[in-house]
Amino acid sequence: MSRYSRPQSRKVIELLAPARDAECARAAIDHGADAVYIGSPQFGARKAAANTLADVESVVGYAHTFGCRVHVALNTLLFDSEVNAARRLAWDLYRAGVDVLIVQDAALLDVPSMPPIEIHASTQCDNRTAEKVRFWQDVGIRQVVLARELSISEIAEVARQTDVRLEAFIHGALCVSYSGQCYMSYARGGRSANRGECAQPCRLPYDVLSSDGKVVMRHAYPLSLRDNNQTGNIEELIDAGVSSFKIEGRLKDAGYVANVTLHYRLAIDEILARRPDLSRLSRGQVKPGFSPDPARSFNRGFTDYFAHGRRPDIWQPLSPKSLGQPIGRVVGVFPPDKIDIKTAEVLANGDGLCFLNQSQARFSGSCVNGVAPLPKGALRVAVRSVKGVAAGDSVFRNSDMAFSAALDHDKTRRVVNVSLSLSYSGGAFRLATHDHDGVSSSVSKNIDAQPAKSAEASHGQMERALSKAGGTVFDVTRVVIEPSASRLFLPASELNALRREALDAHAEARRAFFRPSDVVRAEDAGVSWPARLLIPESNVINAEARRFYESHGAEFCEWGYERRSDVPKDWRLMTTRHCIMNAMGKCLRKHPEYVRMTPLVLRDDDGRTYSVKVNCALCQMEIYRNE
Repeated sequence: MSRYSRPQSRKVIELLAPARDAECARAAIDHGADAVYIGSPQFGARKAAANTLADVESVVGYAHTFGCRVHVALNTLLFDSEVNAARRLAWDLYRAGVDVLIVQDAALLDVPSMPPIEIHASTQCDNRTAEKVRFWQDVGIRQVVLARELSISEIAEVARQTDVRLEAFIHGALCVSYSGQCYMSYARGGRSANRGECAQPCRLPYDVLSSDGKVVMRHAYPLSLRDNNQTGNIEELIDAGVSSFKIEGRLKDAGYVANVTLHYRLAIDEILARRPDLSRLSRGQVKPGFSPDPARSFNRGFTDYFAHGRRPDIWQPLSPKSLGQPIGRVVGVFPPDKIDIKTAEVLANGDGLCFLNQSQARFSGSCVNGVAPLPKGALRVAVRSVKGVAAGDSVFRNSDMAFSAALDHDKTRRVVNVSLSLSYSGGAFRLATHDHDGVSSSVSKNIDAQPAKSAEASHGQMERALSKAGGTVFDVTRVVIEPSASRLFLPASELNALRREALDAHAEARRAFFRPSDVVRAEDAGVSWPARLLIPESNVINAEARRFYESHGAEFCEWGYERRSDVPKDWRLMTTRHCIMNAMGKCLRKHPEYVRMTPLVLRDDDGRTYSVKVNCALCQMEIYRNE
């Protein structure tokens, strides 16, 4: 047990995986997700990951077979002209059987106009204080997606002061800004991150200049963070109060989703197996077809971010691209195309390699064209070019042909164990199905049957035919043939058809069993908005959201930036816990002599400049528009 452990009743743990589309959703569910989150036709914070209502409905059907839940992202800011359309879409999603809506805009919290569906507060709501989380709790929100920047101790404090389910990101890309507080993409080209159109300016190169104009870093990526990986912190996060563990990646492909989801399924199951105070949300047994390894999927190098406080390894200023799996180091370079690598890994033609020298700010990559073993655990690797590679460089594999092949031939299955019971009465055969979740179903069919020559042989033939469940989500673990049925002979074709009909009926019964109940949101009208003033960073761009906050004591000052035509020159574009000065080893709290370097200036390839101010009182960094 961790130091954040606290007394509590049996807690249900949810592994929440991303779904770009129905294929990715199925991959997530098959590989152990308890829930998936997917984009709707409109108004999702990943505009490139939208899905039709038919797609969403198909995902719901498959998910509910396993008791998995479907969260739909409806989490963009809405203009006045969009509010009614978003509410109509919410009703369509409710009728499609969706379990949860993830929202940012308070216009979707109006009880009379919204369906009776569970609503979660998106991380775009900037949920980094107990006061904010408690407000969402008091207006009827069931689950709050916490800011990625919170430490485990800060999460524990939020949990201590609230009584709402807490959701935390555990893997994937990190936004450098507090979510909901980044306007850089909108300022640069009119693409609002709060409206699902982020152009990712944080992954672009910049020159970093000190206040006197000296170049501190040239053509670097000072805002590009490594990828989140909380594998080693899952149990501490549980004991701190987190019940939903979210994998980022609604733009990732099915292979990525399968690999990362299975990795965390196994990690969480190991904890559940020895913790009787915890239980799993969904049902069904996952039978892995490969050994997962997140390092072999797209990643920029890993960090656990601020889980245990500020650390120096959260950024990767040399490249925003995938580093991949660390596999060894360069021990020799032989131009024009040979490199010796000390590694325990097996390399194959077509593998992609990255060579990194952090101290010399060097990053390069190449492709494997041939491999020959050397003594003492080294390999001589033929590459396209050795340009930019030197002895001592760290080596990463960002494209793994063998692992990609394993994913392509992945045989992972998720199954529900069922028992079948066949009986005969009144001229009809009845096949009943039962599972460990308490779901029962049956089908009956009138079939002309002849007396069996041997009841024993008929019993064996029926048992063998009914035990086969290939092509379904079921494994038949027990078959009971009642004497009334075993005395008769049925052709294999009839038995197979009856079994298929019974298992189809049972899948439908399970979908009905796990369909969500209506949720009536009980709102405390007396609760006050903690920030009091509605300023541009409050992200209010429609009248309905304004009315909501004002009904909870807020005082309106200004519309959100997306609604304004007069963008101020000193516009604060980003608020982040990442600090370039700290990352360079020049924390102003520890080294006040470096204050002369600030404010820093970022200059992009187009010559635009941004002022970088260090707010030591809040231990955060702020980026302002200069031009």
